[in-house]
Amino acid sequence: MVAIIGRPNVGKSSLFNRILSRRHAIVSEVAGTTRDRLIAQASWKGRPFLLVDTGGLEDDPDGHIPQRVQQQADMAMGAADVIVFLTDVIEGVTATDEAVAQRLRRTDKPILLAVNKVDNDNRELAAAEFFGLGLNDTAFISAYHNYGVYDLLERIVELLPRRELADAWDGGPEGDAAADGRTNVGKSMLTNAIIGEERSIVSPVAGTTRDALDTAVSYRDHEITLVDTAGIRRPGQVQRGIEKYSVLRAVNAVHRSDITLLITDATELATAQDAHIAGLSWDTNRGLIVVVNKWDLVNRNRFRMERVLHRVRERLHFMRYVPVCFTSALTGEGIEEMLDTALSLWQERQKRVPYRDLQYLLADAVSTHTPPSQRGNIRNRLRIRRVRQVAVNPPTFVFSVNDPKLLHFSYQRYLENQIRDRFGFDRTHLRLIFRPERAEKSSRSGIRNRAR
Repeated sequence: MVAIIGRPNVGKSSLFNRILSRRHAIVSEVAGTTRDRLIAQASWKGRPFLLVDTGGLEDDPDGHIPQRVQQQADMAMGAADVIVFLTDVIEGVTATDEAVAQRLRRTDKPILLAVNKVDNDNRELAAAEFFGLGLNDTAFISAYHNYGVYDLLERIVELLPRRELADAWDGGPEGDAAADGRTNVGKSMLTNAIIGEERSIVSPVAGTTRDALDTAVSYRDHEITLVDTAGIRRPGQVQRGIEKYSVLRAVNAVHRSDITLLITDATELATAQDAHIAGLSWDTNRGLIVVVNKWDLVNRNRFRMERVLHRVRERLHFMRYVPVCFTSALTGEGIEEMLDTALSLWQERQKRVPYRDLQYLLADAVSTHTPPSQRGNIRNRLRIRRVRQVAVNPPTFVFSVNDPKLLHFSYQRYLENQIRDRFGFDRTHLRLIFRPERAEKSSRSGIRNRAR
């Protein structure tokens, strides 16, 4: 593990993104943009490691959130095998830099001093004052211009402990679960309760979480990547700048996840914004679990739970099959049941149906309910030749028909329900594709030619 630490606004997130070669962390000129530890997998010349971006270190943090940011940075330094201490040549050596350097000299971990924003000869001369910090390994870099970053990476991999290389890249996660929802519904607190540590800063202030925070967890011998995200407000309320990029990363977390945990507030059930966020999951064919959090704040009984279920089903009428879990991040109630539901849903999305069984289902469905004809003309009736499953996650079925334009949405829904009832697809989104028979034949012919 390699941790990047330093004062606010020295370019830690820019260096983090440069090493990853993608815009993973939010970069802004506003001091204190990064708050939580941002962890991502990186490698250099075949040497894998975990890279950690942290919030800015301050001498005297004032307030709940700044103090939590310091704790997150302390946790990153405690777990790191190599520490990259990033400074800013423009501002020179500050009192905070000296305090951090003094603290780092007392550790037994490899320390790399990286002086950032050195992008011309004058700044390189000015950077010489940083040798006074007493740290031997010093590199002059410019994360923005990609100057000196490769040399820094060379030095990092030299310092990485070789004893961990054998297991560093052993397999990968079986599924990604993104915790999404409105602001202040308890996403970060629920994520911390699942992981068992303060992975995300928790605060009553809306918008505390900014980046999408990936954390690998193991549950019942399954490896899962859990993604904590920023709260998604209505488009008209999203402010430009940091919040806009936070929402974009939250939406992107839905796109790259297998399952979305839609966290809702038990005291403000199933709002229009909840339905909007659920629609993001539906549009991208992701699995969805509605998590009613803060269940400890309401008067709980069987009648109350049935009312909540009815309210959720009514609001999410386009996804009536979604499972609903009741949790309390504060007490830990319902978390194990929620994780079991997520694993069950993920396994359901991996299910494959034999081709022969699908043909039997199609014959039964068509004989029971013949496709309706347009305007009573039998010649304009939809004819379905065959059906086959072509993908999982989500389960995808391709129907070969004479003319997809003759398909009525009600008959598509009927076929989907038949597949659900026959093969046990109770809680996942199904993707049904209707192709003309000629296109289906040419598609299969192309696959056979490529196989030859």
